[in-house]
Amino acid sequence: MKKLRHMSVFAHIVEAGSITRAAERLQLSKSVVSQHLKALELDLGVLLIKRSTRTHVLTSAGKGFYESCKEINKITDSAWQLAQESIEVPKGFIKITAPNALMDVVIAPAIGKLLKQYPLLEPELISGDSHLNLMSENIDLAIRVGRSQASNVKQRRIGEFRDILCGQHEMLQKEAVDNVIYIANKWQGKHISHQFSGKDNSKMLYEATAQCRANSFYSCLALIKEGAGIGLIPDFQFNRIKPDLSEVFPAFELPINQIYALYPYDKHLPLSVKVCIEAIENHLTHLSEKQQ
Repeated sequence: MKKLRHMSVFAHIVEAGSITRAAERLQLSKSVVSQHLKALELDLGVLLIKRSTRTHVLTSAGKGFYESCKEINKITDSAWQLAQESIEVPKGFIKITAPNALMDVVIAPAIGKLLKQYPLLEPELISGDSHLNLMSENIDLAIRVGRSQASNVKQRRIGEFRDILCGQHEMLQKEAVDNVIYIANKWQGKHISHQFSGKDNSKMLYEATAQCRANSFYSCLALIKEGAGIGLIPDFQFNRIKPDLSEVFPAFELPINQIYALYPYDKHLPLSVKVCIEAIENHLTHLSEKQQ
């Protein structure tokens, strides 16, 4: 690292025309700039600049060496400028993962609108009901239901929803609830227990055994829409298709689920991640307001 610093200062000396002017540009003392040059010549074993009280002249070795050193400063300046631009304008690759139930209604529409505003963003959306490891999978942003217990990620609450226990309208008209199949996502397990609350603060416990399970929300939804049984659907999904589906217990409701944004960044949250979180949070707020 010291070598790179010495080379950078040397290039500045050549371009400024003297150690004094280079010191002024770099906001360093003349002695510090002079020490960089001396250390560089000592390490190389080559005289780079012939110095007198009034003039500095590059040696033949110094001329060739300067051509390489000035490239270091160009690369440094370019990297610095790119980093500064990323602070001012959201741009570049960002990898986002979310559950299937949230992706098409919440995440994709929010990111789609954002792309119109910031066309230099390069999002990759990964939809899945399993939790990917943010570090090993190089995930920039994960949207999850419920607070994570992981200590190596930051998380922020960005919204909420309720699950609706529902089934095909015609099926519920014909069959008693105790006689219908419960369709569960794999993460729910086989033994189902739901605690409902009534508007009069009454409580109701519903228990069942999941006779049919799938590892995808959309598989469960397809089975429910087909009239195979009942299962949970987020309220924002249910409101899109409720002419076909009905609540099993319309006088009761399930607890609120919290939605969190998780990211592996500590102090310096990239602007691209920040604007994506804000866009998703705003879309969740919009959906919530529409349901009220």
